[in-house]
Amino acid sequence: MKSICIMLLILIAPIANAQRIDGEHKRKAEMAINRGNEYLVTRQHPITLGWDDDPDTQVMPAITALVVNALILDPGIDEKNTQIIQGTRYILKYANDDGSIHNGILPSYNTAICLSALGRVHFPKALDAVLAGQKFLKTLQYTDTNTENPNDPGFSEPIDINHPYYGGVGYGKHGRPDLSNLAFFIQALHDTGVSTNDPAFQRAQVFLSRVQMLDEVNDMPYADGSSQGGFIYATVPNIESVDGPAGQSMAGSITETTPEGEELTRLRAYGSMTYAGFKSLIFSNLDPDDPRMASAWKWIQENYTLEENPGLGEQGYYYYLATMARALDAFGVDEINGHNWREEMVDKLFELQWTNGAFKVLNDRWMENNDVLITAYALIALQHAAH
Repeated sequence: MKSICIMLLILIAPIANAQRIDGEHKRKAEMAINRGNEYLVTRQHPITLGWDDDPDTQVMPAITALVVNALILDPGIDEKNTQIIQGTRYILKYANDDGSIHNGILPSYNTAICLSALGRVHFPKALDAVLAGQKFLKTLQYTDTNTENPNDPGFSEPIDINHPYYGGVGYGKHGRPDLSNLAFFIQALHDTGVSTNDPAFQRAQVFLSRVQMLDEVNDMPYADGSSQGGFIYATVPNIESVDGPAGQSMAGSITETTPEGEELTRLRAYGSMTYAGFKSLIFSNLDPDDPRMASAWKWIQENYTLEENPGLGEQGYYYYLATMARALDAFGVDEINGHNWREEMVDKLFELQWTNGAFKVLNDRWMENNDVLITAYALIALQHAAH
């Protein structure tokens, strides 16, 4: 492990002064971003002024919040922009008395993503919603202090640190927490200025360690002997398996060989969750030489690609790109294994964009047949890559 840490520090040192992106890729990125922005404007609902909004279906303010996040990352767009004002008002329309922001479904997912958007504007009502939303989100984290959580009637007793749910966050309506929701939760706290000394960050570290496939830090049996360093989805596959934690990876399993030559079948770490976990560690202010950081970075180096979501192919691909760009930009690196990830991401997304500004649907899993959603993901990725 010491050698990994040393290699990590050596790698990072010269990159700080490297050129982030050349002129050609800057122009390609701006072209793609401008086309994407213009497309999203055309997809704004003419009556509600939200995005992907149909009053006859289940409304998800998180989609509008992702669009607001994507647009306001543009240096040429600020909170005085018409779409930002209208999008913010739309989000606030779904702010509830308990601090949550949703329309009856997925309270954690919707509230967290909406807070990340509201944290980028400075309207008084938005600030009030942020403060209330932070308090609400913290009630959804499994801890030894929360009791009678109305969103999880199956677990009304305190959750102690030995429980596989501890520190985690789920969708807010069923029992099992997962890394994706926890990552949105941590992103929201980070984007709205919550200190990393807050107990919510400290509790999250317990769950993060248990979804990292690294025996050194993971005390769950499904990680015994594992040295992958990447992340999986959850500590249990379903609510019925709490008493015998088996973990869950959307990428299935993999055979690992220990230093002693023993072959072990273990849950497979995969791309989108590894970047979600890595980003969460960065936002928790861990040192680069922490074994959790160093091992995750090693996995990223060994599995770097923009051709697929490693372990899942085209499933969740745009979510993968957005999470990857957020993580690597926050980490402050421009190159991986000699690849300028920023320029390669610009090339890939430029290739996937239609002339009208939307992006090609690759797989419909996790709502990625929704062109508003994947355009927002793609623009978030482009903004972090290019600026």
